[in-house]
Amino acid sequence: MNEPNYSIPERSFTVFGLEIYYYAVMILIGVLLAVIVVSLLFKRRNIPVSWVIDLLLCVLPLGIVGARTFSVLTDPGSSITEWFSGFRDGGLSITGGIIGGALGVVLFCLIHKINFFRVADCLLPGVILAQAMGRWGNFFNQEVYGGLVSDPSMQWFPFAVYIERTGTWHYAFFFYEMLANLVIFALLFTLMWKFNKRPHGLSMAGYFFGYGLVRSIMEPLRDPQFQLGHTVMISEVFAIIMCVGGFLLAAVLIGWNKYKHGAFFGSKNSEPLAVFPVYYTKEELKKREEQQKRTKARIMQAGGAAALAEEEPSREQTAEPASAPPKAEKKPLGERFRLWRQGLPARIKEFFRPYTPAQPSEGEPPEDGQGEGRQ
Repeated sequence: MNEPNYSIPERSFTVFGLEIYYYAVMILIGVLLAVIVVSLLFKRRNIPVSWVIDLLLCVLPLGIVGARTFSVLTDPGSSITEWFSGFRDGGLSITGGIIGGALGVVLFCLIHKINFFRVADCLLPGVILAQAMGRWGNFFNQEVYGGLVSDPSMQWFPFAVYIERTGTWHYAFFFYEMLANLVIFALLFTLMWKFNKRPHGLSMAGYFFGYGLVRSIMEPLRDPQFQLGHTVMISEVFAIIMCVGGFLLAAVLIGWNKYKHGAFFGSKNSEPLAVFPVYYTKEELKKREEQQKRTKARIMQAGGAAALAEEEPSREQTAEPASAPPKAEKKPLGERFRLWRQGLPARIKEFFRPYTPAQPSEGEPPEDGQGEGRQ
């Protein structure tokens, strides 16, 4: 048997007498990365970046409760009475976290009156990235590994991982799943950044299909002590349900878009892009309403109701289809990188600028009480 080709880390470290587990540190890093990703996609899709904090407060507590509850209910080695006692030992289930987190998203959407699929499209790329980082917590805890690796030529990290308490090498399934999650993240983030056509919810479908597929393959190959379920592998069943559900959800969303808009993606007869509403806070809505009242009063004083009717034509009557801009000549890669580097400080400053909604033309009321703009 080979000696480990890496330094085996400790499970925890101490700060001012407080023991902090690396497992918790990796989860925290994953959450922070998810917040950054969700903030980028919120800004990209005309949702106030400040709402990310509200989303975090709704999703994170329910996700943790769901992850711990699902683990103790399905793990043969624990019971519901050990809900608190084993919390710091890594007793969390991602499947339960997904269920609890989904309830948190529903709560957030009810509070802010925003479409569930719009939020899920922005959230799930960040979730899969956080899960990839969280898998490194399994490395520090020396858990969630596969079968025994007896061939000395294969006993090296990261292909295999050395487990101190058994003195044996095992397949590093946590590392395999981390890589698969990073691939899913790259695909979902690129899809949500570039694809701005209907239907919404494709990121959610892609997440369930991709992650469910990975877990359904990995779960039966794990060491039996990490397979959740007493007589049936509950985590394997949920993984298959997620995979099939993601495929069916994508089919339903695309089919419904075809039925409603005449095309599988976009719209055949109207706006081909997904119209991303500009959502306003209560304070912003109040200021806009006051400004509109003052504008209407001035118009009434100047020309009466006839002038008001002329001043406020409907959007459907005044909207003109935007012509496609001429295709710009593609610059060399070095020139594009130089321009990108020069504009980076300005883009960073713009991203952290406080959210300010686009002001409509004078006298134009917001749609549906929230206002709607086009990206």
